[in-house]
Amino acid sequence: MAASSPSSLAPPAVPMELHAGNRDRLVAALRGHLSASARPPRGLVLLQGGEEQTRHCTDHLELFRQESYFAYLFGVREPGFYGAIDIASGQSILFAPRLPADYAVWMGEIKPLSYFRDTYKVDMVFYVDEITQVVQDRFGDHGKPLLFLLYGKNTDSGNFSKPTSFEGMEKFDTDLSTLHPILTECRVIKSDLELAVIQYANDISSEAHIEVMRQARPGMKEYQLESIFLHHVYMYGGCRHCSYTCICATGDNSAVLHYGHAAAPNDRTLNDGDMALMDMGAEYHFYGSDITCSYPINGKFSSSQIIIYNAVLKAHNDVISNMRPGVNYMDMHKLAERAILESLRKEQILQGNVDDMMAQRLGAVFMPHGLGHLLGIDTHDPGGYPEGLERPKEPGLNSLRTTRELKEGMVITVEPGCYFIDTLLTKARNDPISSNFFNWHEIKKYKSFGGVRIESDVYVTAQGCRNLTNCPRETWEIEAVMAGAPWPPRASTSPAAAAAESGV
Repeated sequence: MAASSPSSLAPPAVPMELHAGNRDRLVAALRGHLSASARPPRGLVLLQGGEEQTRHCTDHLELFRQESYFAYLFGVREPGFYGAIDIASGQSILFAPRLPADYAVWMGEIKPLSYFRDTYKVDMVFYVDEITQVVQDRFGDHGKPLLFLLYGKNTDSGNFSKPTSFEGMEKFDTDLSTLHPILTECRVIKSDLELAVIQYANDISSEAHIEVMRQARPGMKEYQLESIFLHHVYMYGGCRHCSYTCICATGDNSAVLHYGHAAAPNDRTLNDGDMALMDMGAEYHFYGSDITCSYPINGKFSSSQIIIYNAVLKAHNDVISNMRPGVNYMDMHKLAERAILESLRKEQILQGNVDDMMAQRLGAVFMPHGLGHLLGIDTHDPGGYPEGLERPKEPGLNSLRTTRELKEGMVITVEPGCYFIDTLLTKARNDPISSNFFNWHEIKKYKSFGGVRIESDVYVTAQGCRNLTNCPRETWEIEAVMAGAPWPPRASTSPAAAAAESGV
């Protein structure tokens, strides 16, 4: 595929049955919980969608993206909505904002309520200012209606979801504790319809990563690589949003785990001999992808780059080979650490017994982040630490976004990395026990290396797992693709065949 050629993909239509199915699963889970608690299967789930936000004190409206729990249940693109689900009947209701007449002048047609009913496949639609009356009239047969509101802690951010608020709420009983853990657990297991959207986000993002790989050259800026990715996923994939801020790190920037933020804005010049670490993922119909590719900017791995890259690739592949339902994800993290430490010891970058290194938590010096996270409507999808599951406290392990046992239907990232971070290496050197494991003469050679991360999005199946990401991973595959070979390969996947196709 030439660098300027269009995508082989087309943005798919997403059926609203996806969100109807999500609602059905929530209702079933709530009924089961209420029955087990000897409570009547009655009440109304009531969620408040997101509101448009302006840039600070200005009138500039930031591009709106729906609140994730609301998107999961209703699929509504527009701001200012509320949504309700009757637990007894399973009926769904949307409440739309009543827009002023001049909205039609500045923003476009004011849609009738029937439009939202038909578009989002719900049972009823009313206006937001009618919530109190509608709930009282339709759901007050058994006395004061009970509203199940969303309130709970996101274990990745530490922030709490904002419970629904509306005028007249004091007329109803409310439950703030039941909904959040149950709805969060629903989001952990993906339906086939959800998986299809996540797969598309992976397909277009994988394709975009390959376009970046093909066009990267010494002398370019990191933000030019970012722009190639953003252009491809939007131009050909219909992805207006990305799952997160693009990390386009080269050289020693690739040792900055969350590079690309406002204070480190993907603006370095690419140098011949640099490694690139490209962590970028598109979002389509709310569902995201999270993919990292690492490769040499000049298209040819040096001997030191091969050592570190293959150490991370072995960790990546070992984990995916061992993933299946019932496997604990902290064990997978330790498996990745061990693979990297063994590779570094083999190359005499480390010395000593790997079991002793593991006990000393040396893996966290080279991989201070967790192995991966749940993925879905949010890049860091919730549910990593359900009630009763404590976050580990040891270095490296305390960065894990989940230590759950894997379940069929989960989508989770596998993203081992190996980085040469001055702060962590200095701390290790000053530790009288840890310092003995390092060959500091060899470590010095990697001072400006940066790091390598390889990240794929993986679906847990009944018997194992399936990698949703499709990027070249072997060093020879990457070199061939950067030299012009097709991806996926048309015939044999051997190094010789790939080199012949690329003309190298």
